[in-house]
Amino acid sequence: MDSIPVVMIYTDGACVGNPGPGGYGVILASQSPNRRRELSGGFRMTTNNRMEMMAAIVGLEALQLRCRVTIYSDSKYLVDSIELGWVHKWKSNGWRRNTKESAVNVDLWERLLDIRSQHVVDLEWVKGHSGHPENDRCDELAESAASGGGLADDTGYVPSP
Repeated sequence: MDSIPVVMIYTDGACVGNPGPGGYGVILASQSPNRRRELSGGFRMTTNNRMEMMAAIVGLEALQLRCRVTIYSDSKYLVDSIELGWVHKWKSNGWRRNTKESAVNVDLWERLLDIRSQHVVDLEWVKGHSGHPENDRCDELAESAASGGGLADDTGYVPSP
């Protein structure tokens, strides 16, 4: 029986103001072979939650093979929405959180669910800014990307009314 590669993806998102310029940072790490890769990027106008989600998406999209993945994130929004099944409920309700509220970030949820389905994925919450080396590094990458030049347009960002 062939085993699939095991990868750890560490993520963080940042926003200068919320909404405002934002960035994401990602570390992909595998032990066999021992490899580590850092990714980051930023957007002119976005939200922190969108950058937390984008970090997970970019990490998963960087994988070239089906993998067993653990995503480590300090975003309760991201982790709880997936692990507690909220996002699947929203999707089955036509992207409605309840009878009065539409779900937000639907473009990224759809993208995340699609790429997640190609792998075996668990999400684990880590406390941010608590000395976790990979989370701290992802925070540095995200902050740097958010404050850098040449930021892209987040075409899915919709300002709140």
